Amino acid sequence: MDSLMSLTQVSKSVPLSSGGMPAGGETLNGVLERVLFFNEDNHYCVGEFRLDADEAVITLSGVLPGVQCGETLEVKGDWTNHPQYGRQFKVQSFTAQLPASVYGIRKYLASGLVHGVGKVYAQKIVDAFGVDTFRVISDESGRLRDIPGIGPQRARAIKKAWDDQRSVREVMTFLQTYGIGNAQCLKLVKAYGDNARQMLETEPYRVAREIPGIGFKTADKMALNVGFSSEHPPRIDAGILFALEDLESEGHTGAWTILLEARAMELLEVPLELIRDRFKALVEAKDLLPLEGGEFLQRPLPERAESIIASCLARLSKAPSSLPSILVDKALEWAATRASITYAPEQSEALKTALTSKVSIVTGGPGTGKTTLLKSLVEVLRAKSVNIILASPTGRAAQRMAETTGAFAQTLHRLLKFDVNLGRFSHDEKNPIRADYLIVDETSMLDSRLAASLLRALPDGCHCLFVGDVHQLPSVGSGNVLKDWIECGLIPVTRLQHVFRQGSRSSIVTVAHSILQGEKQCPIPATTVDRVRPEEDFHFLRSPEPEHCLDLIRSLATTHLPEWYGPELGRDVQVLAPLHRGTVGTLALNKTLQEALKQSSHSFHSAGQVFRVGDKVIQTRNNYDLGIFNGDMGRIVDYNGESGLIAVDFDGLMVEFDRTDATDLQLAYTISVHKSQGSEFAVVILPILKQQFIMLQRNLLYTAITRGRKKVFLVGDPAAYAMAVANAESTARQTGLKAKMIAAF
Repeated sequence: MDSLMSLTQVSKSVPLSSGGMPAGGETLNGVLERVLFFNEDNHYCVGEFRLDADEAVITLSGVLPGVQCGETLEVKGDWTNHPQYGRQFKVQSFTAQLPASVYGIRKYLASGLVHGVGKVYAQKIVDAFGVDTFRVISDESGRLRDIPGIGPQRARAIKKAWDDQRSVREVMTFLQTYGIGNAQCLKLVKAYGDNARQMLETEPYRVAREIPGIGFKTADKMALNVGFSSEHPPRIDAGILFALEDLESEGHTGAWTILLEARAMELLEVPLELIRDRFKALVEAKDLLPLEGGEFLQRPLPERAESIIASCLARLSKAPSSLPSILVDKALEWAATRASITYAPEQSEALKTALTSKVSIVTGGPGTGKTTLLKSLVEVLRAKSVNIILASPTGRAAQRMAETTGAFAQTLHRLLKFDVNLGRFSHDEKNPIRADYLIVDETSMLDSRLAASLLRALPDGCHCLFVGDVHQLPSVGSGNVLKDWIECGLIPVTRLQHVFRQGSRSSIVTVAHSILQGEKQCPIPATTVDRVRPEEDFHFLRSPEPEHCLDLIRSLATTHLPEWYGPELGRDVQVLAPLHRGTVGTLALNKTLQEALKQSSHSFHSAGQVFRVGDKVIQTRNNYDLGIFNGDMGRIVDYNGESGLIAVDFDGLMVEFDRTDATDLQLAYTISVHKSQGSEFAVVILPILKQQFIMLQRNLLYTAITRGRKKVFLVGDPAAYAMAVANAESTARQTGLKAKMIAAF
């Protein structure tokens, strides 16, 4: 903020209108020197702007989609006086231009917009060609080789980057009025190249289907502006499919027609008859697939995934076992003796079922003995030289599985081996996994598409044990796989309900089970930070006001936790939040904690976000090219300002991100509770306030608390805790899996 204050002093050198008041409706030309703030959601920008006329630096602010440092802009707007930061130029509209001055050209090339040209080469190129620089790069790029250090390969790379950037600029200029940001523009050009703008103008609904981040509403706005009719069949088709896809984003794999009709009417604002007519057309074209007598509709991909799950489970259940002969009772006695334990009746039942049934499920909460059960099962199978595979949807869960069982475990994505060239997993029914026994942990995270990919890759003789906690949040992806399997009644299920006390974890376990039992009053009374007993493992700090809650979380993370537990435990602190928005949402908390825990003074912008070397980040999309997946967490270890590459360490796996791939990175000092599934952290901090009522659900609170391995801190309002526990009815997911299971078996 100090930089903003100082800039307002410089801006006083800009001429005023007569009477000393700012002139209205002015047009300014200059170079965007520095972006001080950028909101990726609404594209609001605050930046330093150097005027061409007299080289004065001013502060400008406004909605500036897609702008980058070093760009020459023509901005129209008015001067304003900000009560805190002083005089600024408020932008009403702008036009991005290629710079004409030597200074502007050098600044533009050095900004990193053109890959392969950093500050050093920008200086050399502009020194050589001056105001002709852009013409030389565009029409005579071979002359770049006259510059020391630029050989044929680098010259070609600069030329290609320049051409790519020209396509990006063309798309950006076209999309400025639609509020589409830099990240989506880069994806458009990557997908369509020089045809990006043509695709937007002629097939906007196709673009909405194919490019993440450009939804139906944006495409619809463009289509209507270029003359598409609101009742045009492709528009209605796209709206129906978007409505169904939107429901899938909420976890459904399809929808009953009455719900889909309502969603489509609200979106399209056309008569119901037109929508019903297009339902028929979409069914005939097989873009919609009916189930349950035609009253339940699915898109092809979710329908196929559920059909594969049902048929593969039926196949596995009926096929002969590949296991050697095992005397189950003796095997259990042997395993119990080796571990010096006595199994609870339900643990014995689970082990027997797992050894005799081709497919089985074990479900239970924390402290119910799942780890003991898995370790014993692995011991027995190893003693019989069985080829066992242990896997989980996330890397952290797989790592924990390996630590507790003493056997190798991996993520499901790495087990299935995605082939980048083919665009699919290497293992399938034609190339099955070599396994006699598969154990999958954290099955509640398994969505329908990943479950289908896994099951189709299993050989007929393979046994499967799926372990999970059905009370946790369902998968982030669509489907409700574990719950549907349990409720269909076709797969043997063992429910572990007896709670074993686990030393220092007993309070966390006690609270978790009290939540499941609907006890609205937390068993651990709320207190204040000065009364915390650090040796205890569960704490509820009373802080009902959002601003105070934010401050308390910051002080916990930066001061109290390091004092109580030392820096080692402090490194594995994870703040979770029910919502992205709000005073204690993930966005605000990440910004606050990034500043408070400042890892480095080396900051940089990427896809509208400010990062620093040392920042904790999370991957938000499966990237098979790079071998990292949605939910993987790491730390930024390096940033190359010249190439724009960001190096991130994901638990020992070093990955380099270019500008396009980096759009999938987000700060991870705070993550959503959904993103935390499958992970455990030494210390968990969770804000819980009444303002979060829209997300306060029993399974969300339960999931968050059970992520804490050693310590859990709830910070907020006991009344909000009671609201969450009382809300046991989370939105039911509409799926077709149970019906398909019944048909297949």
